[in-house]
Amino acid sequence: MDKPSEQLDTLLRETRLFPPAAEFTRQANFSDPSVYDRAAADPEAYWAEQAHFLDWMQPFSQVLDWQPPHARWFHDGRLNAASNCVDRHRTTVRKNKAAIIWEGEPGDTRVLTYEMLGREVDRAAHMLHDMGVRRGDRVVIYLPMIPELPIAMLACAKIGAIHTVVFAGFSSNALRDRIIDAQAKLLITADAGHRRGTLVPLKQNADAAVVDTPIESVLVVNRVGALSAITMVPGRDWAWEERMRAASYAPFAAEAMEAEDVLYILYTSGTTGKPKGIVHSTGGYLVGANTSMRSVFDLKDEDVYFCTADIGWVTGHTYIVYGPLSAGATVVMYEGAPDFPDRERFWSLIEKYGCTIFYTAPTSIRTFMKWGPQYLKSHDLSSLRLLGTVGEPINPEAWMWYHEHVGARRCPIVDTWWQTETGCAMIASLPGLIATKPGSATRAVPGIAVDVVDEGGQSVAPGHGGYLVIRKPWPSMLRTIWRDDERFQKTYFGQFPGTYLPGDGAHLDEDQYIWILGRIDDVINVSGHRIGTMEVESALVDHPAVAEAAVIGRAHEVKGQAITAFVTVKEGIETGDELTVELKAHVVSLIGAMARPEEIHFTAELPKTRSAKIMRRLLRDIAEGRALGDTTTLADPTVIESLKVRYQDRE
Repeated sequence: MDKPSEQLDTLLRETRLFPPAAEFTRQANFSDPSVYDRAAADPEAYWAEQAHFLDWMQPFSQVLDWQPPHARWFHDGRLNAASNCVDRHRTTVRKNKAAIIWEGEPGDTRVLTYEMLGREVDRAAHMLHDMGVRRGDRVVIYLPMIPELPIAMLACAKIGAIHTVVFAGFSSNALRDRIIDAQAKLLITADAGHRRGTLVPLKQNADAAVVDTPIESVLVVNRVGALSAITMVPGRDWAWEERMRAASYAPFAAEAMEAEDVLYILYTSGTTGKPKGIVHSTGGYLVGANTSMRSVFDLKDEDVYFCTADIGWVTGHTYIVYGPLSAGATVVMYEGAPDFPDRERFWSLIEKYGCTIFYTAPTSIRTFMKWGPQYLKSHDLSSLRLLGTVGEPINPEAWMWYHEHVGARRCPIVDTWWQTETGCAMIASLPGLIATKPGSATRAVPGIAVDVVDEGGQSVAPGHGGYLVIRKPWPSMLRTIWRDDERFQKTYFGQFPGTYLPGDGAHLDEDQYIWILGRIDDVINVSGHRIGTMEVESALVDHPAVAEAAVIGRAHEVKGQAITAFVTVKEGIETGDELTVELKAHVVSLIGAMARPEEIHFTAELPKTRSAKIMRRLLRDIAEGRALGDTTTLADPTVIESLKVRYQDRE
């Protein structure tokens, strides 16, 4: 792995500081600053304390068994994830509280109270059990963002089956790879799904995917009313609604799961090799998810919480399903795109449901910037009290736009750094305790031992950059890679034995705040100067004309690599040679001449996954004239084709 860029240390020094409001701190769940020192001094005691916010069928007697790189948390305890997310709330005043407020892209709606959700999960558990699903079996879920998705997940958890959710935008080949690797026996899908006014043919994709796989049965949800028009294979395919009607209405006894039993497998996306199945346990994962809802998101019983992620990604697992529901939240779940039927959809949802917490991606925020603030002005967003970001590092300009236009300069912003592998937020401000800086994820949450180290594994001094690492185990960490523990050990613990290496670079500023710089391999070597892509992107977006930028390095016969920038401007801005020259000069003024982009390409959109991550790998393929790698994770495949044509025309 390459050494982190020395040039990253020139990252823009941010002087703006936003301390927590006194009133917010007074009411915050975590308002005692000593929590950091207490958790650092005795992390096992801290996590044991947090674990008692869950219901245990059998209490644990040992908190941690650490045999690097393998950790077992609360391993002699017994609990059930579905019981913690649903059933325990049915015996309290939350019984008739809305658990899920769902809105479909066409405008159809559905509200499930905790009692209603519990009945649906019980029936689905009976249905799966009647179809032969048992503890430890793998079930693949390939559904759009509809209530049946969390219902299916929780039904699997109640039985003790292992679910693996596959994002509904994936191709049949991607679905097939995951089915085979998981050795799944049941697939749950839908006739089709809605996306920007068109239909995604999920059942058609599923039919192609299951050929010559271990799948024995396919359950099909009638989402768009096309069930009568699709092919149902007798003896293999079953209508979800019919099987649910035939299932028992009686409560389903939740399986008492060992804390270290596998809850789910989630395959990482965007790679060209074999799918990497990240394994999460039941007890430790649920403790991490539940804790961060109370600490990072300061969740209160009266909150209405809206996370814009897709459940096909880990953000949706942790922060739409297991985290919020285990904490008794009301969750807004939306099926479609933020710009359908118009660019006001998110803001109308916040106003309609009185959302108090809003969690979205920096790339989405930069898209909102490009569109302009006029789409927010006709909506009352005064119910909001807390904002969050997730997915990629957020540049200071986007942070400030979010703060001013969405948060009305009064809502704290929690910038969260974490991964599929970490299970929940590792670095984020606790909104009642930590002053925030635009663009910085601030510091590790209590109980997490984050560090920035050099290539020898030694901690760097403030003002320097290096590898981001996690020094000690934590409850929600991945347990292994499914059926490939050797890859798990080599990938995450191979460089610094006993220390987790996420693969991201980071900068530690003079106040010991952490700045995430993106993937270590997203570093460009220009004539011996190693420059981080995030640094150049941040400088470009600092220009008032720019809404978003993606920077990559392409091969150059003289410099080794040259900086190529793909830039999206704000609406109403004219592009051309004059702006190109201006942007190059702007980068030089902020970073230095070595960071001047060799070329700048203006584009209406950047290629992104549905989780809003920019796919720089595909931009590198275009810039260097290579065949495009895996594009199955793209939210809009036409974007990359348009970019390819434009780039070739420029050449």
